[in-house]
Amino acid sequence: MTHSIIFAGFGGQGVMLMGQVLAQAGMNENKYVTWFPSYGPEMRGGTANCTVVVSEEPVASPVVEMPTEVVAMNIPSLLKFESKVKKNGCLFINISVVDRKPQRSDIEVYEVPANDIAERLGNLKVANMVMLGSFVQVTKCVSIDSLIEAVKYKLSLRNSEIIELNIKAIFEGAKHVGG
Repeated sequence: MTHSIIFAGFGGQGVMLMGQVLAQAGMNENKYVTWFPSYGPEMRGGTANCTVVVSEEPVASPVVEMPTEVVAMNIPSLLKFESKVKKNGCLFINISVVDRKPQRSDIEVYEVPANDIAERLGNLKVANMVMLGSFVQVTKCVSIDSLIEAVKYKLSLRNSEIIELNIKAIFEGAKHVGG
């Protein structure tokens, strides 16, 4: 199966890291992956999104018009990308920040209070990993174990406390959606 995902938010929410970690997890499982970043003009605080494709088959292009899944970390991202999700696809919304309901009824919607869970863990910066844990638990595009290995790899230059907090955030996110 091919998963084409857009992770979107504003600069500083860790959207690019979410995509990089997922792509690394896919590589850990010997899947074909692409990661394609897109930044708004303001960078930190501006819009940011990335497209990740994880597939059992070679990926023809990193550009995705109609993703199978979208992760919206803020309202502008929901407004921009909700309409692009393929029919019967999945939309993940950070309801700690997004205070409106999606308009579509032909997609699955997962509401994750990522910032609230991250604050409960003691660091708002891990909201991205909370959301990524929820995403992987639902989609099964990679395993949680591969995701954890990818976090360790991507954050290997950071201290072990930060790595462990990110891993804890992944588990909390997975637990939120039934994992």
